[in-house]
Amino acid sequence: MIELPVISKDRDRPRKPDWLRVKLPVGKEYAKVRKLVDQYKLHTICESGNCPNMGECWGAGTATFMILGNVCTRSCSFCAVATGRPPEYDEEEPQRVAEAIKLMGVKHAVITSVNRDELKDRGAEIWYQTVVKVKELSPETTIETLIPDVKGNWQALDRMISAGQEVVSHNMETVKRLYRPVRPQARYERSLEQIKLTKKAGKRTKSGIMLGLGEKPDEVYQAMDHLVEHGLDILTLGQYLQPTKLHIEVAEFIHPDTFANYKEEGLKRGLKYVESGPLVRSSYHAERHVHV
Repeated sequence: MIELPVISKDRDRPRKPDWLRVKLPVGKEYAKVRKLVDQYKLHTICESGNCPNMGECWGAGTATFMILGNVCTRSCSFCAVATGRPPEYDEEEPQRVAEAIKLMGVKHAVITSVNRDELKDRGAEIWYQTVVKVKELSPETTIETLIPDVKGNWQALDRMISAGQEVVSHNMETVKRLYRPVRPQARYERSLEQIKLTKKAGKRTKSGIMLGLGEKPDEVYQAMDHLVEHGLDILTLGQYLQPTKLHIEVAEFIHPDTFANYKEEGLKRGLKYVESGPLVRSSYHAERHVHV
């Protein structure tokens, strides 16, 4: 098993650089989104994932909704979402999400979910109904769905991506060498195959990779090449930030210039669009990815 670097003493941990500092979420639009999320009993990856851009995105009146609950069946070592046995899913959730999106008046909505490995269809029907309901209430709204690993259940994948969304994203998260310690229940090749089948179905494909886990530049380039070979259109690259002391520690804070270089390399290798920067997350500036 590959071990990631673990730093035992707080004083030895790399200090967070200035370029990773963000403002606390405030403002009228932020308060409006906060109220709607609470009113409709919705989950957002913005909160569950401790996203550093929550203030910026919510302040602009947008949010990334997380369906199928807020307990995940996976135990990825980078993720702040709770792990365990999820409760029964709410069949009314698609309607509530659609109503909230309509009230917010967003032009582009991002929807994601926890992994529901215990469900035979991996939650595909709820996925399908959520997108359909959003389109019914807000026909002008474009949609990106950030879907989980379906563990090779390609029938479930077909159902998830056939509801009319414009972009389908599935995050690789890291390079091949680090998959086992970072995503112990996932498989690098399986995620690539999922992206390939999504592209074959005619969808605009997207994925994301975290940097700062100990990966080498050549490994990032290799991942880019594999993604291009499997039909990826859009790639996001961002800095990994440790959500709690129980999660994998940051091996390195990547300089913004390095992120800029990775963007150039990704475009040279055939990606249509690369969003690359320390604070970039998979749904950051997602509205820009619809028509590339």
